[in-house]
Amino acid sequence: MRPDGGAWRTGSSSAPARTDEVPERLRAIAVIPARYASSRLPGKPLLAETGRPLIHHVVEQVRQARRLAAVLVATDDPRIARACAPLGIEAVMTPVDCPSGTDRVACVARARLSPDDLVINVQGDEPELPPAWIDTLIALMAEDDAPLGTLAARSHDAQSFHSPHAVKAVADARGRALYFSRAPIPYDRETGGMPRDGFLHHIGIYAYRQRALLALAGLPPSPLEQLERLEQLRALERGFAIRVGIVQGPVPGGIDTPEDYAAFVRRMRQARGASADSG
Repeated sequence: MRPDGGAWRTGSSSAPARTDEVPERLRAIAVIPARYASSRLPGKPLLAETGRPLIHHVVEQVRQARRLAAVLVATDDPRIARACAPLGIEAVMTPVDCPSGTDRVACVARARLSPDDLVINVQGDEPELPPAWIDTLIALMAEDDAPLGTLAARSHDAQSFHSPHAVKAVADARGRALYFSRAPIPYDRETGGMPRDGFLHHIGIYAYRQRALLALAGLPPSPLEQLERLEQLRALERGFAIRVGIVQGPVPGGIDTPEDYAAFVRRMRQARGASADSG
């Protein structure tokens, strides 16, 4: 249900989407926000120690998803736009002063997408996000009428549970989000910490109905959002339902610091060496 009591018109929710297709009316477009002026890692999308710019790695991962109708890059810098050209990916220019990646994606959705489109926000610093997870999220939204969707993976990692850098999710019996937090939640009083069955480690990929995305982008930051520095809390505080899909496997880390990028480069080189050895 929308916050105004109406229904989000996304097709029937009586049966799940088939594994090999998405309902024709649900056109899913991935938008990858990529800005140049990262405070901790300036020029991040163009770092190329692997031999290719980071934005290429992200785009090529996203392109492997089978359920996407198109992939766009939302950027504030012509250098990033030019870097996308060899891949045949359209880069849409957005204002430099967009306060967040979500606002940057909303600029593209407002200008280029239709009210019935499903917008998939894939972070521009997530080069190792499994493409199958994108397909899972799209299929989830095809069978649910929630205005927003996201993913989480069940984890038993105690370090992540207590780390403020790992966002935790709590959902109800229908798979709708109850809360997201940097704090260790839910807290098990008997064990004095992490529940025996682990916790839901949130994954920073979002699906928005275009109308919901534009509505949220037009709202000011909410109190909980400002406290936790989590944009999805704006949606919860305003009454928007968020569907949480559960996927299997470790949560890939984003690239926020020089150390993160150096580790990614090492993994790429190791993978390249293993591929050469097997060939």
